[in-house]
Amino acid sequence: QLQLVESGGGLVQPGGSLRLSCAASGFTLYYYTIGWFRQAPGKGREGVSCISSHVGTTYYADSVKGRFTISRDNTKNTVYLQMNNLKPEDTAVYYCAASSFATAQVVCVSGQSDTWGQGTQVTVSL
Repeated sequence: QLQLVESGGGLVQPGGSLRLSCAASGFTLYYYTIGWFRQAPGKGREGVSCISSHVGTTYYADSVKGRFTISRDNTKNTVYLQMNNLKPEDTAVYYCAASSFATAQVVCVSGQSDTWGQGTQVTVSL
């Protein structure tokens, strides 16, 4: 069974950092575009950052560009989201997802994915 498990969320002060992990099981992550999405209360799901299958082209939403970095460790079958200089508006449940589409931007903008994780809460607050 295909499964994605997020971890690494928590409570952090503004300006702090977190690293989210998305561990895949039941499939090889390398062959899928992986996206990080988030949903804040009362808001729709937003594509934060995605990394394409194979070549690993990346895409970032304007709101996180320069602060977040997505990366892939094929040995561990895990995708990471390094989140620096966190802001209160980054508070959300963060989900990772796997998509058959090969283009990172398409996945992030469309939100079309095949498998979703359960989400991990990120709270940025004093």
